[in-house]
Amino acid sequence: MTVAGSSPKAVLQSHGLRAKRQFGQNFLCDARLAARISQWATTPAEGTVVEIGAGLGALTLPLLDRAARVVAIERDRDLIAALRLELAAPIAEGRLVLVEADAKTVDLTALFRDTPLPRVVAGNLPYQITGPLLEKTAASRPLIQRAVLMVQLEVADRIVAEPGSASYGALSVFIQAQYEARRALVVRRGAFYPQPKVDSAVVLLDPLSPPIAEETTTFRTVVKAAFGQRRKKLRNAWRGLMSGSLADLAAAAERAGVDLDARGESLTVEQFARMATEVQA
Repeated sequence: MTVAGSSPKAVLQSHGLRAKRQFGQNFLCDARLAARISQWATTPAEGTVVEIGAGLGALTLPLLDRAARVVAIERDRDLIAALRLELAAPIAEGRLVLVEADAKTVDLTALFRDTPLPRVVAGNLPYQITGPLLEKTAASRPLIQRAVLMVQLEVADRIVAEPGSASYGALSVFIQAQYEARRALVVRRGAFYPQPKVDSAVVLLDPLSPPIAEETTTFRTVVKAAFGQRRKKLRNAWRGLMSGSLADLAAAAERAGVDLDARGESLTVEQFARMATEVQA
């Protein structure tokens, strides 16, 4: 049984496996969609792709058709064993490296070391760990030339949301401070096995150079406080930022061009960046 042209259910059965709910396993079973995602991740071709969550190799195979090297991360050792059998040829050729690891903690710098450009992160992010993996991606901007990620549709809408919209929040600010983000494609739940309860979307993240804001502790504190209680005006949400001094807070906000009577969802990423600079000064 080979991955190419086979259903995820058939591949799992051929190896005596089942999808594991505790790992949030929903395997892509649309070959045309996998080809489109791989094209976004390998344009231009001949670079390196770190794939988050190789699963059954549905995306790994089309990535191998275009990339010089694919480093596929998978935490399920049963799937790693299956992939070693299914993809023995590209492994032997050195074009595919399988890494048994948790993507939340793996060292991307080490995986990309001495690999050909461009360097891309791609994958179908498990629903229950999407947040930590997006944070890791945001922090990895200096390493990569693009990220191509499949996430829940609601999360994709938050990533690309504009100020003032209902979906705009801390995640929007953190990602857009580092990347130009766009939603490339909506993926209906029927494209997966087992079928999840929600639709997904592919988002493309292209690094900003320079970023709008550096990923500092102060920046994260300013943003998280603004969205901690969305109904609060910034005057109250940020009360503790300047050693408790409202006068200092007001002066910093004025220099940053921020209205303290506004709420966090009305601020642009640039305003958050300026406010973080003033708080840190």
